[in-house]
Amino acid sequence: MSNQIDIIQERVDAERGFLDQIRQQMARVVIGQTYLVDRLILGLLCDGHVLLEGVPGLAKTLSVKTLASLFHTKFQRLQFTPDLLPADLLGTLIYNPKDGEFTIKKGPIFANLILADEINRAPAKVQSALLEAMQERQVTIGDTTYPLPAPFLVLATENPIEQEGTYPLPEAQVDRFMFKLRIGYPSIAEERQIMERHAITGRQEDLKPVVEGQQVLDARKVVNQIYLDEKIKDYILSIIFATRAPSDYNLKLENYIRYGASPRATICLALASRAHAFLQGRAYVTPQDVKSMAHDVLRHRVLVTYEAEAEELDSDAIIDEILRELPVP
Repeated sequence: MSNQIDIIQERVDAERGFLDQIRQQMARVVIGQTYLVDRLILGLLCDGHVLLEGVPGLAKTLSVKTLASLFHTKFQRLQFTPDLLPADLLGTLIYNPKDGEFTIKKGPIFANLILADEINRAPAKVQSALLEAMQERQVTIGDTTYPLPAPFLVLATENPIEQEGTYPLPEAQVDRFMFKLRIGYPSIAEERQIMERHAITGRQEDLKPVVEGQQVLDARKVVNQIYLDEKIKDYILSIIFATRAPSDYNLKLENYIRYGASPRATICLALASRAHAFLQGRAYVTPQDVKSMAHDVLRHRVLVTYEAEAEELDSDAIIDEILRELPVP
């Protein structure tokens, strides 16, 4: 086993070089927000869509656009509005009267990185159209299904404080996002740097692409090889099952959990833990990798009851309790 891990370690060292390039270039534009930058990178490594939630002005859109500018891939920003139609996103068939045939006009969804800005402002039909693209990596226009390019990643933002004119995302779509990130305010020191660097008219960093899409695809292959011990697998399963049947793990949370995490959460937490180990330069997963990713993977998959809301307990608090009480291998 030791020899196997050594071999994987060599592959990790060989394939993770571009991560430092991304971090260095991102730091030229985005000050602080290390958590946000790392989770966006993890989304790329896991081939998992990311939902960013935070008040306006926290560099959510800026971070995604900056990340996209570092890749030799196609990027599209979609500003979601209440009058958006599915055809505006996916594309449509156009009739040519000269030859009496329909031709396909592909929509902006046919890109590698998609920024779905203020996704909760789009109506239900548009959100449903996005489901197939996110889950199946394909789009159906008319009678024909078209595969989306690889890599394909949706990075969506939503504003949690302004609800007028919004359409709450259905649980089925939220579950398609591998991570849900809650973005907070920067520290005083970080905000001072933001003020000094960006409070200058016309200042704009000129970033150039430094990463090929194939590098991400190669890194994903190594992430899938990261060693996941049986005890770590049992730990992941115990966390997931504790959200469904907390009494089985001597946790007094039954009155606070309406729905537990789905099997998709098990898959996502295992893959995210592997990617986190890769990000740290390790060929094996530790319990801390699992703990580091648990909130991002589970916060939108664990639904709390009205009783929990009355006691001001959210899903993060429930996950905190589970991680605190479950034995660590």
